[in-house]
Amino acid sequence: MKAKAFDTRLFKKILKYTKPYQSRFNGVIIFAVSLSIFAALRPYLLKQTVDGYIKTQDQHGLLVYVSIMGLVLLLEVFSQFFFVYWANWLGQDIVKDIRTKMFRHILSFRMKYFDNAPVGQLVTRSVSDIEAIARIFSQGLFMIISDMMKMAVVLIFMFYMNWKLTWIVIVAMPILIYITRIFQRKMQLAFEEVRTQIANMNSFVQERVTGMKIVQLFNREDIEFEKFKIINDKHNRAWIKTILYNSIFFPIADIISSLTLGFIVLYGGIKILDGDHFTTFGDLFSYTMFISMLFNPLRQIADKFNEMQLGMIAANRVFNILDTQDQIQDTGTIEAPIFRGNIEFKDVHFGYISEENVIKGINLSVPAGKTIAIVGSTGAGKSTIINLLNRFYEINSGTICIDGQNIENYTLSSLRKQIAVVLQDVFLFADTIFNNITLNNPEISREQVLAAAKKIGVHKFIMSLPDNYDFDVKERGVMLSSGQRQLIAFLRAYVSNPSILILDEATSSIDTYSEELIQRATETITKGRTSIVIAHRLATIVNADKIVVMDKGLIVEQGTHQELVSREGGYYKNLYDSQFVTLE
Repeated sequence: MKAKAFDTRLFKKILKYTKPYQSRFNGVIIFAVSLSIFAALRPYLLKQTVDGYIKTQDQHGLLVYVSIMGLVLLLEVFSQFFFVYWANWLGQDIVKDIRTKMFRHILSFRMKYFDNAPVGQLVTRSVSDIEAIARIFSQGLFMIISDMMKMAVVLIFMFYMNWKLTWIVIVAMPILIYITRIFQRKMQLAFEEVRTQIANMNSFVQERVTGMKIVQLFNREDIEFEKFKIINDKHNRAWIKTILYNSIFFPIADIISSLTLGFIVLYGGIKILDGDHFTTFGDLFSYTMFISMLFNPLRQIADKFNEMQLGMIAANRVFNILDTQDQIQDTGTIEAPIFRGNIEFKDVHFGYISEENVIKGINLSVPAGKTIAIVGSTGAGKSTIINLLNRFYEINSGTICIDGQNIENYTLSSLRKQIAVVLQDVFLFADTIFNNITLNNPEISREQVLAAAKKIGVHKFIMSLPDNYDFDVKERGVMLSSGQRQLIAFLRAYVSNPSILILDEATSSIDTYSEELIQRATETITKGRTSIVIAHRLATIVNADKIVVMDKGLIVEQGTHQELVSREGGYYKNLYDSQFVTLE
């Protein structure tokens, strides 16, 4: 849906955010009114000065009126300051509130939303698009209101002073209004294209910077550069349109304003020279100011509408996200306790795409305190089980229970608090090691972290780094190796003291030394708690209490390592032989 210049629905949504700042909102309107009155009063005082005191050579009266004009000017400056300051202040506070609400809303989306939403577009919506909404107030709405009030007051003064000259101005105004309207429509279309191209560019650059290693490994620099040139060229052409329309409109508006002023001076001057008393020199002096005050706001209203259109287009995009209801239904009422850890999957079906199931009627029981391993080929559905247990996705049918209670009955936050996951691709924030371990949880002290690190054998490695636990790992943890990141992830899981632990391919791509440390860490953190280990490397799970073999969304085998390797022709037996026997 395209945003309109005056979309009532959108305006109502945006204006709701002004309610906490109603007094400031009212203040901006008051200063807009006073600004228009003081601005129109100056030319009127100029007329009175010219006709009443300069013409009659009254020096005392001239001094008094010049002083009054100075006072009015000071009041106008005062009103202008508070009008601009409060309008911008209000816009920034509204932006702060919308951005806070939007980020909270994004945090509640289920994983399926992020599977389909480009990260670059979400960044654009959360940053530049929301900032554009502020300009609705700072450069758009209030400026338009102020300009329209100023025009109305100016016209009242002009009609009061000389209605005949004013009709000359009135005749010229519809032409400028018509041209302004055409300009506004063209600019709306141009700005929609600009915002689209900005989002596309942000998305492209974000993905390529994140995946720079792949770009360089596969020598795709030139290819990606050519793609960027195409996107950049589209972005450039979109902006060129706005520049073209501005270049056409503003000179035309200036010509109309200048011609109107010239005609008034010519017509009024002739009448004065002919001895016609319907106008005075004071009228001509004041009308040179009045026409500028009348036509410039009318011309600038078109520019302010540009800002409004940018803001409305951005608001439309932002509210599309805010109106999106793609959250996991957190209808549970039970606060998850410290689980014993009995897990049951009962006839669970699930598909990332509705018509294509990747889990096809799984029945799985995990006894409390036991470690089970899940193995199988890529795409068998192993990692999907983690996503379902954490309720990142909703199952299509069946039930998942922990300690005999359907997980949907637990509140989402309390459920996830009792489950810790160590993933193959560990994500670390651009922060210190300590903060990446605790994730800024104030309930976890530094002493607890040090004790946990020593217990699972990670303390020595961390102390070898500059600044130790205060070492900044930079974005995505690039200052650490994959094995070191895994160790941080194990420590992060351990200090959260979960009831259930899940290790997803946690040792699939690390060096031998790191693997030894991780094996020790695994033994420590899985002790006494229910653990699910997903692995390609079978050597890491031979001591599991039970091994579950999956293929194409189904459980094809279950049993201990010894039981499964004794089954000739079995799926696990073949996997085991392919990894070990052929290497001997």
